[in-house]
Amino acid sequence: MTNLQAPFNTSGTIRNYRWYVCGLLFAATTINYIDRYVLGLLKPLLEIEFKWTESDYSYIVMAFTLSYAIGLLGFGRVIDKIGTKVGYSISLVVWSLAAMAHALAKSTFGFGVARSVLGVSEAGNFPAAIKSVAEWFPKRERALATGIFNSGTNIGAVVAPLAVPLIVSWYGWQEAFVITGAIGFIWLIFWWLYYEVPAKQKRLSQEEYAYIHSDEEKEESVVKISWSRLLTYKQTWAFVFGKLLTDPIWWFFLFWLPSYFASTFQLDFKKPSLHLAIVYTATTIGSIGGGYFSSWLIQKGWPVFKARRVTMLIVALAVVPIIFVQFLDNIWAVVALISLAAAAHQAWSTNIFTTVSDAFPKSVLSSVIGIGGMAGSIGGFLFPLFVGWLLDYYKLLGDITSGYNILFVICGLAYLSALSIMHLLTPRHEAIKI
Repeated sequence: MTNLQAPFNTSGTIRNYRWYVCGLLFAATTINYIDRYVLGLLKPLLEIEFKWTESDYSYIVMAFTLSYAIGLLGFGRVIDKIGTKVGYSISLVVWSLAAMAHALAKSTFGFGVARSVLGVSEAGNFPAAIKSVAEWFPKRERALATGIFNSGTNIGAVVAPLAVPLIVSWYGWQEAFVITGAIGFIWLIFWWLYYEVPAKQKRLSQEEYAYIHSDEEKEESVVKISWSRLLTYKQTWAFVFGKLLTDPIWWFFLFWLPSYFASTFQLDFKKPSLHLAIVYTATTIGSIGGGYFSSWLIQKGWPVFKARRVTMLIVALAVVPIIFVQFLDNIWAVVALISLAAAAHQAWSTNIFTTVSDAFPKSVLSSVIGIGGMAGSIGGFLFPLFVGWLLDYYKLLGDITSGYNILFVICGLAYLSALSIMHLLTPRHEAIKI
């Protein structure tokens, strides 16, 4: 079993401290997505001021996603080396400053530069958060914990459509970037006051420390391993393809949904948007529900691998109905189908991240997350090229809605395609021993 070396202090322990850590991860992820989502909300306003075409905007999105891909690879390695506490802090400080720097942009190029720095730095969030979950939770709770912190992506997307239009109407679009970007520094105070790995956390009880490590056969030794060796494992490639084919769909939801509703249903995003708030509220349910469902199956006696895969199949099927958006004229029916698809994506995301911690030891988790995340961001870099071209083409024809309908068909089929490839690569569970 585990050699208990935590600095226990029974007078200062806090019960279930791991869930306080999960709360910190949730808050950071929420801030992360508020900062990246502001530009998408302001697109209808900024494209008029800066005379952007759809292709111009797609280039700005590509600057973010390409930089995000590079950042994921780099931060994954850095966090494995310097640890979650310092690595997360560096990521957050730089992304907060980059978010605020958008207010200084005077051109399309300026926005591209700001988005590039934001992308590199925001990439540290998921490698750090997934590694923190692996450090703080037993395997049977990791999907739920991941679902909870991952729901911050949705809360951020709910808060932004409600708050950003108010900030813009009161102060202007520049202040929207400054105010939202500054929030991260508040989180940083709490992170440094309350976070440590379990072996160094004095508020942690001996009982909880033992529980965290209860499903590990032995304490892992820290080993060095190259990216090239990680790429020899089928489990790495299953994660890579799962992210490559599905991450671009989330980028599309994040950066183009406001524009879709504005062009198709003439929504005014100078006012708080209830429609988008509903979409992203649904994704919160998907994120937590997806993590809870696979964890519940495991508690019922299902093998971990089977529980993850069955859950991912269910949510992949739940995305398919978004194809039928093209046949609907009622905005609330459209909101319902998009909400279902977006919620299913987050349930998918929760479980695909957890498959990495199921298969790989903690010492290489951030590196594997970085490799897969980079693949997802490469897809997110290439997909906007197609999106921008397609929407500009149909805009010239005076029928931009048809362009969006084609994109929704692609969204509906992406997850089943990704799961099929993952199953071909890894039809059964094989834990990696390094």
